[in-house]
Amino acid sequence: MSDLESYDNALEKLAKIAEGNTMPLHSWDFYAAHFDNLKVSLSDAERLQEFAQTNRWLGNWNFYEALQQEKTIVVTDAQLTIVFASKNILKMTGFSSEEVVGNSPKMFQGEATSKEDLKEIKTFINSQKPFEKTILNYKKNGETYDCKIQAFPVFNSKKQLVNFVAFEKVA
Repeated sequence: MSDLESYDNALEKLAKIAEGNTMPLHSWDFYAAHFDNLKVSLSDAERLQEFAQTNRWLGNWNFYEALQQEKTIVVTDAQLTIVFASKNILKMTGFSSEEVVGNSPKMFQGEATSKEDLKEIKTFINSQKPFEKTILNYKKNGETYDCKIQAFPVFNSKKQLVNFVAFEKVA
């Protein structure tokens, strides 16, 4: 029964977002996978919104829109430990969100990752400034991929750095 309630809740939220767009019943088998992705995106967006409210973030992002653009969202604390990763990180890296939480984003770097790029990123982080950079990262299976990162420092109402939020996508 809870699956049906979950389905109904997700469908209601989706209807508000989709503004009445419908799909024919004969396409359900194609749409079901898409619907599952929408449901996960909604869940991640809600969790991120709650996280932002709990930590009293000053910034405001449309997490759902970013997730719909197939961006992975990674949040670190001020010491750069991952505290949240959207579920779609699995598709990009081969790591589940549970596997990356508690680790440093350095877990995605390897031998061929540009030291110069990492130095530049570190400068932005130390100066608490937003940045956009594409770097070579590594998947769980050892394959490399170019990762476009848009990262922002996040401050609380006392203007203290509390998190970094990064929107990442395979470039």
